[in-house]
Amino acid sequence: MVNNFMVFHDIVRDEPYDLWIGDEAWELDYYLHENPEEKRAAYVWMTDFVGWIPMHDGGDRERFLTTDYNAEMIEQIARYPRLRDRAIFVGNPDDIVSDPFGDDLPLISDWTKQHFDFSGYITGFDPAAFADREALRAELGYRHDETVCIITVGGSGVGGHLLRRVIEAFPIAKDRIPNLRMIAVAGPRIDPESLPTADGLEVRAYVHELYRHLAACDIAVVQGGLSTTMELTANRRPFLYFPLRHHFEQNFHVRHRLERYGAGRCMDYATATPETIADAIVAELSRNVDYRPVETDGAARAAERIAELL
Repeated sequence: MVNNFMVFHDIVRDEPYDLWIGDEAWELDYYLHENPEEKRAAYVWMTDFVGWIPMHDGGDRERFLTTDYNAEMIEQIARYPRLRDRAIFVGNPDDIVSDPFGDDLPLISDWTKQHFDFSGYITGFDPAAFADREALRAELGYRHDETVCIITVGGSGVGGHLLRRVIEAFPIAKDRIPNLRMIAVAGPRIDPESLPTADGLEVRAYVHELYRHLAACDIAVVQGGLSTTMELTANRRPFLYFPLRHHFEQNFHVRHRLERYGAGRCMDYATATPETIADAIVAELSRNVDYRPVETDGAARAAERIAELL
């Protein structure tokens, strides 16, 4: 974090800028509050979650650490309330968890509503562009008479285990859905050659504009990251999601938001077998998707608030 901040420090020292935008740039925000004299431009802080939350099995030490970290952040903001010229939460007030920051600290939802503007969610695309799914499927090479399932685990290598288990579920699911086509996206850090093979399975190292394929698919199986799950929610696609075991953001913040939208089925990797994953795929394909609509003006609302500083 120190090294990252010093890179930023050198850049803004050598060339003047009118505006700094930190998109969850934790090191920038932390060290600016520790060194407020280094602020020399308008500064916007953006995030889609607030508050570090201990995992249930983290014990007293983890509860102490997260409480201490949250308390330090609250104290920094109270000491220098004008350092953030804008603090924008990428979401809505109801997307904030109701947990406390820790013992003797305020509720995360109450504090965030007092200290942030809300842009609504920002998808980065307009779901209306994919309203004609048949045309999109044809453009991307998917037939109308096949059921397309896409597995993707993001850009890290930690999802290799999930890819392998879902691939094991593929033959079971295909026995029940004969026209099932499964595409596993390995990403940049998982060698496609390291994954199992199965009749009818396609493994791709990279898919350009994956969000378009997710809009075209019939069902997806993903990790619990917010960006991918909200892309699926905005496009009203059925999906299973597996939060990483000790990833508090995916287990608490993301899950809370998805439950508010009524989107997706949360799965536990530790207890999910290939058989239960296949069962869930079949069940979600027959589910009536009735998610809460995702707003399409989030980027414009955020831009409006940022532009006021220029």
